[in-house]
Amino acid sequence: MASNARQRILDGALDLLRAAGGGTITLDAAAKQVGLTKPGLMYHFPTKEALMLAVVDHAADRWEGMLLDHLGEPLETATPHQRIRAYVELALTARFDRADFAIYSDALYRDALTATWVHRFEPWLTLPEDMPAPVRGRLMAARLLADGYWTAAATDVFPAPEQDRAQLIAVTQGLLEEEPDHEGTGAIAAEATS
Repeated sequence: MASNARQRILDGALDLLRAAGGGTITLDAAAKQVGLTKPGLMYHFPTKEALMLAVVDHAADRWEGMLLDHLGEPLETATPHQRIRAYVELALTARFDRADFAIYSDALYRDALTATWVHRFEPWLTLPEDMPAPVRGRLMAARLLADGYWTAAATDVFPAPEQDRAQLIAVTQGLLEEEPDHEGTGAIAAEATS
């Protein structure tokens, strides 16, 4: 029962960020959003900092779950190419909204929240130091392109026009090839046409 209430509170807090015109997470607003009293919410999250840490963790759980589903194998057994490919393909094909961006950007201003993002996503995004520079450059370019794409899509500020999406995905696919064939074929290209 307590974990169900925690889940409702965390989902409700993210819904506050989706509000028209932008919303903020406060203990009062989060309690009202899910029909609790402030003391009822504080039973689960005694401070705003505790709530915010849990919300960031909750958002990271969602991303990580989608990444693992997309990867199709345990993170520990995946190659750097497979990890970056899963991240890029997810960022280019999944639906994200202002709550995803708001919780990510808010985390950048608080060390404890930033540490959560780094801890959760470092295993996905860190490339080996001994990887050849051209390969590292292509994987990094693909990842940064995906970061820009999901940021624009989540904020709806200059998002990529739908008619350009397939070509964008094809370019990214070429960057992700272990041995580039410059054809831009593969799973992500197929995703764009479906």
